[in-house]
Amino acid sequence: MSFKRFDTEDIVVSTDSITGTAWSTGNPALTDYFTSSIQVAGSSGDFYISVFQVDPALSASLSEVQFEVAYCDNKGSGSVYYNAGVTGKTPTLTNFGQYRSLILEDENAEFKFGTDTNVVTGSHFYALSVERARYKESLFPSSFNIALSGSGGTLHLTDNSKDTLVNTFLGSTRVFQVVSGSNGTSFSGTGYSPTLGSYGLFLPDIGTVLLNPQAISESIQLEATRGNNTNSKNSEAFISSLILESGGEFKLNSQETITSDYVFVRARNGEFNYSENPSFISGSTGEVIYSNFINQPQVYVTTIGMYNDANELLATAKLSRPLLKDFTKEALVRVKLDF
Repeated sequence: MSFKRFDTEDIVVSTDSITGTAWSTGNPALTDYFTSSIQVAGSSGDFYISVFQVDPALSASLSEVQFEVAYCDNKGSGSVYYNAGVTGKTPTLTNFGQYRSLILEDENAEFKFGTDTNVVTGSHFYALSVERARYKESLFPSSFNIALSGSGGTLHLTDNSKDTLVNTFLGSTRVFQVVSGSNGTSFSGTGYSPTLGSYGLFLPDIGTVLLNPQAISESIQLEATRGNNTNSKNSEAFISSLILESGGEFKLNSQETITSDYVFVRARNGEFNYSENPSFISGSTGEVIYSNFINQPQVYVTTIGMYNDANELLATAKLSRPLLKDFTKEALVRVKLDF
């Protein structure tokens, strides 16, 4: 075993962005949507509805949650009161407050859909939360594509990440506007609805999409019912708009930034040519048994170990095959460490 201290130029730090499909199907497009009647009828169904890629009633072992849909309303409309004696306190109000705290980080702040002169305050919205197991670090901007169907036609939505030169934030969360378009670009102009701002907000770092019911209703007449102390089933109606869209699909990819250290291990011609294998040395005299290993040694490099100053082994790199080394050869091995 031989040791050599790394020089400054032997270590290079690099970052790579890796993308992959978000859905369990391994396909960027999710074309089949299923809900669980048990979950919808349960206590959690008052707050959100889970969407699966396989019907859980037919195969519970294969079905996995892909995303959740929740209807949120700052007046508490669209769901039943927790207590008949306390008006307005409902699951939709709780949902609204949770997303306001998560995204805006201020319980008095308001959601705004759109920019410049075409902007509307979001008093209610649909929240699509991608299941955390479906993505690694964040969602990949420009990969978001969704098709909705209403009595007024169809609507294809995407984020405007390719039309935006500077990132904007809500609180500490990166945000893009949801617009009429495809693959991160609007079909025309800003891609907003005519008078009611953008179609929503795309928040890739927390795996969430907020959709503006007012803009959607204006475009395709997909209404969100805001009745008091009544279950309007807005989340179910929204999921139905996905299912009913002919050839509809929900496209989405995830991304992950991996930081790598590249360590260049250099074995010059005069280095690492001798073996410490005890079978090469006489146990009684300490002399080298084979004289040709003195002037013409040959060794095979198989493993590289990296140690700290306390002589503690931190990482080990195995070569794909033994590397012949002698005085006539030099070697350069690149070791990649991912974090």
